[in-house]
Amino acid sequence: MKGKKTEMKFFPIPQWKKEEMYLREQHRKGWRFVKVNGLCLYHFEKCEAEDVIYQLDYNPDAITQKSEYVQMFQDCGWEFLQNFMGYSYFRKAAREMDGRDEEIFCDDASRLDMMKRVFKGRVAPLIALFFLTIIPQIYQQYSFDTAFSRGLLVFFCVMFCIYLVMFVSFAVSFWEYYKSVRK
Repeated sequence: MKGKKTEMKFFPIPQWKKEEMYLREQHRKGWRFVKVNGLCLYHFEKCEAEDVIYQLDYNPDAITQKSEYVQMFQDCGWEFLQNFMGYSYFRKAAREMDGRDEEIFCDDASRLDMMKRVFKGRVAPLIALFFLTIIPQIYQQYSFDTAFSRGLLVFFCVMFCIYLVMFVSFAVSFWEYYKSVRK
């Protein structure tokens, strides 16, 4: 179909700002964001090119009071798009912002609170998985001397490195964000 496109894009946990910019840039090119699904597939439909601000809020508890949560943002002019993996997606035309650098967060404390929710909801479970599965498996596979165990050892060492990169990436992003709101 000519009026639709799908792109596969992956944004790690701390890169929600990059995801917002990606969606904004697509809209500037004439592709309105429709939805994202579990395979990191972003669906767009053709539209008139326009500068539209996209904002994400991580609040998995919002789904329990969805109507009140969505209404709060709609009262401020934000269009609710979808919930996906704990994130709520919103958009608003830049022309409706009166030249202000408006965000869905009204202050630095609420922005920092969102980062803490991301940590509790996304990073903390990964840390638990890291310490309860990956590290014990590395120790266990290291103690056996078979070809299969060596293969598993390599696999878990690679997983160890991937998780370490994710943790460092989130920690650096969180620290930079923390410093920027504490100026």
